[in-house]
Amino acid sequence: MKRIITTTVINQSGVLNRVTGLLMKRQFNIESITVGHTEQPGMSKMTFVVHVEDPGKVEQLVKQLQKQIDVIKVNDITEKSVVMRELALIKVVTPPQTRSEVQSIVEPFRASVIDMSKSVTTFQVTGDPGKIEAFIDLVRPYGIKEISRTGVTAFTRETQRAEMKPDLILQ
Repeated sequence: MKRIITTTVINQSGVLNRVTGLLMKRQFNIESITVGHTEQPGMSKMTFVVHVEDPGKVEQLVKQLQKQIDVIKVNDITEKSVVMRELALIKVVTPPQTRSEVQSIVEPFRASVIDMSKSVTTFQVTGDPGKIEAFIDLVRPYGIKEISRTGVTAFTRETQRAEMKPDLILQ
């Protein structure tokens, strides 16, 4: 199962290496990683998407990350209501005869044209990873020259959905 782990760290040399090294030692495969500055000077946020089969291993991972000297806060936000985005740049083969057809396909995704040549158009698309995958699947038949993806960045929504307890459900 994919898990989304966010980690707030002190922004200094070697922190990313130590955190990813811990994941590597514990044999967690990082499917996606993003790192960037936060609203607090000197702090960065790391967002990992990792594949974990055993729920106990997730708890162990969170505890081990919290023990790291430069780590301020760790959260597994997988089960929470989150805002999640990814950015992808995709070069699609678009000779003049198919350009308008490709444009009509990408329009519902609100993809932006960021570069164009005689036979290739580069699109920028943002959204959740499922949207990015759907976009790629639709343009693949035209020919993809290159893809560059940022990885997922996410945080929890301010308002979390209330869980319905069985005894509170109206009949």
